[in-house]
Amino acid sequence: MATHREFRLRTRPLRGLPTPEHLDLVRTPVPVPATGEILVRNRWFAVSAALRTLIGGGLEGAPFPSVEPGDPLFGAAVGEVVSTASDGGPRPGELVSHWQGWREYACVPADSCAPLGDALPDPVAHLSQGWTAYAALTRGARVGAGDTVLVTGGAGAVGTMAGQIARLLGAGRVIGTTGSPAKAERLVAEFGYDAALLRGADAPFAARLARAAPEGIDVLLDTVGGEQLSAAVGAARPGARAVLVGALSGQLDPEGTGATARVELDSYALVLKRISLRGFSPLDHPETEGEWRSRFGDWLRSGAITFPHVRVAGMERAAEALSEVMAGRHLGSVVVELP
Repeated sequence: MATHREFRLRTRPLRGLPTPEHLDLVRTPVPVPATGEILVRNRWFAVSAALRTLIGGGLEGAPFPSVEPGDPLFGAAVGEVVSTASDGGPRPGELVSHWQGWREYACVPADSCAPLGDALPDPVAHLSQGWTAYAALTRGARVGAGDTVLVTGGAGAVGTMAGQIARLLGAGRVIGTTGSPAKAERLVAEFGYDAALLRGADAPFAARLARAAPEGIDVLLDTVGGEQLSAAVGAARPGARAVLVGALSGQLDPEGTGATARVELDSYALVLKRISLRGFSPLDHPETEGEWRSRFGDWLRSGAITFPHVRVAGMERAAEALSEVMAGRHLGSVVVELP
């Protein structure tokens, strides 16, 4: 019987962030597609810090279920169709994207995925989180010409795309945040940012933000929450638009479960400056997915944008890659490449 490998959760950490010791790489029979399914051999899958919350027990209202001990991990993946038990849909040899990463083979409903085609010059770019940034900036915050934009977590999978997209949408000044001087340099040199603020530096974050944006900010794309969200509200100009797409301050808190992210906000500032503050998911704007893919492909081919990512070779390195992502070791997305 043919077998393949997949990662499963061995046990939840009693405290602190998950480590490779909490995961098992197991060998199991290659799944057989049921009627209406296709068998996909995964070629690449994304490693996301969001797994911390799912491993910790999940979050009510989240679009994905928790990962229980013994369950396979999952996440965004791109793979090649091997066989099909469906009358329609993708055919063998075509590449598709789906959500059953962290394994070598997966059975996927044929009606849940479509061939990737040649919309993007590199199939790995389908694992970019640029769609989240694009939808948030065009639908959530509606970035306009000359806007000053703050992106928290600017060196992450969303943030490295958001700075470039904001610039292409006409932003006048783009400011990012990160925890590494080396990353801060790259944000300014390569990814559309005018300034990059370090978290945990000597001066209070709010004071450093005030110096970087002396006239205030018009748009906030927030992936972090916490102190940075609080400071952004303080620095907001009248009519500012804040769009929250993540909460890494809580998600990666080693003292928590990854399911809460508390923040203290000045509600007077929200009222007096007429600041709009909203949680956002691109899933609420499905029409933006095709729009983003078309513009992303054009921008990639013209060199107007890049897809910052790190490729990790082989299943054996995936568990360590997850720890590195949660520790902030990498810039941009992290993708495991399978032979």
